[in-house]
Amino acid sequence: MSTENEGSAVPADPNAPSVPPAPPTPPAPAVPPAVDASEPATAPLPVPPPAEVPVGAGAPAGAGGWPPPPPAVPSWGEPVPPAPAAPRKRTGGLVAAVLVAALVAGGVGGGIGYWAAERGDEGISSTTVSAGDSPAAFKRDPGTVAAVANKALPSVVTIQAKSGGSGGESEGEGGTGTGFVYDKEGHIVTNNHVVASAAEGGTLSATFSNGKTYDAEVVGRAEGYDVAVLKLKKAPEGLTPLPLGNSDKVAVGDSTIAIGAPFGLSNTVTTGIISAKNRPVASGDGSGGKNSYMSALQTDASINPGNSGGPLLDASGAVIGINSAIQSTGSGFGQSQAGSIGLGFAIPVNQAKNVAEQLIKTGKPVYPVIGATVNMADKGEGATIADEGAGGTPSVTAGGPAAKAGLKAGDVITGFGDRQIDSGPTLISEIWTHQPGDSVEITYERDGKTAKTTVTLGERTGDN
Repeated sequence: MSTENEGSAVPADPNAPSVPPAPPTPPAPAVPPAVDASEPATAPLPVPPPAEVPVGAGAPAGAGGWPPPPPAVPSWGEPVPPAPAAPRKRTGGLVAAVLVAALVAGGVGGGIGYWAAERGDEGISSTTVSAGDSPAAFKRDPGTVAAVANKALPSVVTIQAKSGGSGGESEGEGGTGTGFVYDKEGHIVTNNHVVASAAEGGTLSATFSNGKTYDAEVVGRAEGYDVAVLKLKKAPEGLTPLPLGNSDKVAVGDSTIAIGAPFGLSNTVTTGIISAKNRPVASGDGSGGKNSYMSALQTDASINPGNSGGPLLDASGAVIGINSAIQSTGSGFGQSQAGSIGLGFAIPVNQAKNVAEQLIKTGKPVYPVIGATVNMADKGEGATIADEGAGGTPSVTAGGPAAKAGLKAGDVITGFGDRQIDSGPTLISEIWTHQPGDSVEITYERDGKTAKTTVTLGERTGDN
């Protein structure tokens, strides 16, 4: 076996000038003894192709000229070093180590990446990119609390009510509540108890979430429903009414969003669920003719004094109720300075809408009635028709709806439509969810026997 390099000699370039003779070739290393045929033979080393030399280069061989000297051949049994890689054509002057170092730095740091590329005669170009920047235009998905609140807040106002002072020369005490834009003409819907102190000679103002304040006046109030409508005296253009939902379609467990000014903290947003429906709620003690009654939506969204009159929204941003009352420890239903314990009550928007439309149209509320006086104190056994009405008048109005339906004093009403009745306030709150002229089936007890009849509701205009 020969250890000499194999291959044909490369002839000299006939056009090149003469070059000095190449130095003598060093002697070949000793040839090892013959190798057994079972052992693999060492493959001959490839001879690198000659590099092209420009005409007139004239460099001596072995010193960077042409041809290059042959590589040294290792002895048999020694590892053969890999052939050297052919040199790359360098066109931009970029050092590979710089790129490698930049890539390593980017992998370790994780915050800045460095990019470089060879561009021939154009030189080196680089760009620095920050990977930690936030998206330029972050948007909340529709239906999220943030998205609903962001859309609704510009249509919610904080109401300042101040009573008229002595002789009208100065302003008396007042309070803070909430309302929302009902139409583009500048009507604002809120609770009656929010504006009652300023209804006679006082002042009212409404402040939007952008900080702009407008004077307002009362269009109409309904004490029994606890609903009032205001109108901005100089309503701005571009008002956006809040969309109204359908409170009859609300289900227990639905998400709720309440917006208001609890304890004067305007533009406060709280969330919860509908925790119950058809809760009979009276804003007072249930003994006076001017108390408000509602078959309320119950929510655990935080509602506090100042939230009154504000919208209770569903997950789509539609109004499903008007926040009106809270249950507080030791004070019963109503509006008090106690904080929320997770029991808030809202007037269903279907009822509030009917009242608001009537107030805008005539300035006075219209109530459906059955024409009978019921006991407002007893609870648990139904609504008992009293023995006599106010001032000794008959408890069942002659020729009224109850009389026409055959009801008498002493009858105990236990059902009104599909609602079970356990007290006088519950009966009234259910009656006021209907409209005058509606026919409703009534279940009642007389002398220990249960009977049913149908009553067609009459009407009463105003709160007197």
